[in-house]
Amino acid sequence: MKKIAILSDTHSCLDDKITKYLHKCDEIWHAGDIGDEKVLDDLNKIASVMAVYGNIDNQRIRSMVPENNIFISEGMKVLVRHIAGYPDHYNPATKKLILDEKPDIVIAGHSHILKVIYDKKLSHLHINPGAAGISGFHKIRTLIRFTLEDKKISNMEIIEIKR
Repeated sequence: MKKIAILSDTHSCLDDKITKYLHKCDEIWHAGDIGDEKVLDDLNKIASVMAVYGNIDNQRIRSMVPENNIFISEGMKVLVRHIAGYPDHYNPATKKLILDEKPDIVIAGHSHILKVIYDKKLSHLHINPGAAGISGFHKIRTLIRFTLEDKKISNMEIIEIKR
């Protein structure tokens, strides 16, 4: 059993308002636009981090994390990609990855809009955790936590934090 936290679009901002929700997690999945390598360093002090770079990330961050991260956690195949789209609106590169890899969960960022949608056509759960940072048009900072055990997600919670 693992406690998972998903966040995205920190844009160099990782403060106590966010980290207090991460301390009991086993893994943190970050869907890009990290902004500063210190964010990765701080997250790695809390839990194991699976991250990708986003469109605002510099070459240093791009050398630290991949564009696409595909891994297995508790028997579930996970695909993390910053600019992916969402069900029925995936960009071509993401759709090819989904068709080739057949993930159980697809994690995306970029839009700053929180979405959790089961994609019936491509048979996976799509999650965009919204934006955890303070840069952007969003008025509420968001992240997602859940428990993952034996290929099952339970206790999913959406965390909203006022900017």
